[in-house]
Amino acid sequence: MKVVIVGAGKLGMKVADALLGGDHAVTIIDTDDSLLQKISSQIDVMTINASAKETRVLKDLNIETYDFLIATTGNDEANIVIAAFAKKLGCSKVIARVRDPEHMQQLNFIKETMGIDHIVNPDRGITVEIYKYLAEKYSLSNGIFSSGKVSLIEFDTEKYEELIGLAMTDIPNVLPNMLIVAISRNGKVIIPHGSTVIQEDDVLYVIGEKEPIFKLNKRVHEKGKYTDLQKVMIMGGGKTGFYLAEMLEEFGAAVKIIEKEKERCHYLSTHLEDAMVLHGDATDLTLLEEENLDLMDAVVTATGFDEDNLLLALMAKQHGVEDVIAKISRESYAEIISAMGVDMALNPLDITANNIIRFVQSSKQVLSSQLIQGQAEIMEIIATPYMKILETPLKDLDLPESIIFAAIHRGTEVIIPHGDTEILEDDKVILLSLLSNLSTTENLLKDAGRFGFLKK
Repeated sequence: MKVVIVGAGKLGMKVADALLGGDHAVTIIDTDDSLLQKISSQIDVMTINASAKETRVLKDLNIETYDFLIATTGNDEANIVIAAFAKKLGCSKVIARVRDPEHMQQLNFIKETMGIDHIVNPDRGITVEIYKYLAEKYSLSNGIFSSGKVSLIEFDTEKYEELIGLAMTDIPNVLPNMLIVAISRNGKVIIPHGSTVIQEDDVLYVIGEKEPIFKLNKRVHEKGKYTDLQKVMIMGGGKTGFYLAEMLEEFGAAVKIIEKEKERCHYLSTHLEDAMVLHGDATDLTLLEEENLDLMDAVVTATGFDEDNLLLALMAKQHGVEDVIAKISRESYAEIISAMGVDMALNPLDITANNIIRFVQSSKQVLSSQLIQGQAEIMEIIATPYMKILETPLKDLDLPESIIFAAIHRGTEVIIPHGDTEILEDDKVILLSLLSNLSTTENLLKDAGRFGFLKK
């Protein structure tokens, strides 16, 4: 598959890295020549130093021979125009990153008028994941994700205390024919292995056939109970804060936003109906205490600085706030977040890159996918003849720690895999992978045959 990415920023490079893992041919266009030289010395891509807004550049590239153009520059209007030009010149499908709230209010009109196939918004994407966690309390719909005869359930260990202290090797004795495929611990989603021990306050993701999973659901979930969320403080009134406040207002929660830029406060107060907008520095502990930080049901730290978000999340936790969510862009901070005990940390870059990759693969047989707390993805694929994972015991595949094969549909049979299990052609395979390692996932699942990643 041929893909051109316009914009060599963090998102563009994250997507390029993942696509290269799947053996796609990638071209990168950017106006920064020094940046392109650095990129070409590190990864195997074709680079073009030019402005993609010039139709001549797209024509010289023979854009009509490309399967996808992905516009990820820092300018919404440029991305819309570039994607529209590429579509008009014959590119099969085009994707644009658009972040401005005004554009989002007329999204369908923009797509239809400009011929854009897919629009991604990092702020909107992360907001949806935060909202699902706070307002629904479960990142899965009512705690359960189902595909065919297999279901995945999410619950706190306090709902099944007998599991606390058990290693993964002991789980089959308590949950027969089921598998724990992920654990959310101190704000971080991890893939468990044989020696992993379940701890108090862990959130578990358990997969199995529908009947035993639904039976387990009756024990660990209260029917119809979501959350008693009433008061939320959002630190940072940027795009993420704005989108989240809109959604929480509609939900019925009382929202306070703390924003230090006066002009931005005016925008928020005129575009939000019920949220209380406070002009001030969220790192001012006196201000936070005056605004009753310790009485909040949830706090979301969404300033433009990772360091401030970490500090503010720690403050909120120390004041006893039940749910604290931090927006973090640097993957190197993942371990720090875990040690701090923040309830959930989300990286908009990972979520957006995954959104793009899944759209690129949507024409293939990725049957379904679902994000897990914005940090991992569970998806169902078809095993095709040229995949390197076929007919080899899972224990011999040298699987990365970021991936776990959760279940296999083979005809009418459902298999919960173990080390000796082999994947066969035409199996429907359900797997869970961390978003932070998109390229590893794509590389493992790539189809070396003539049809690319997954054959039709």
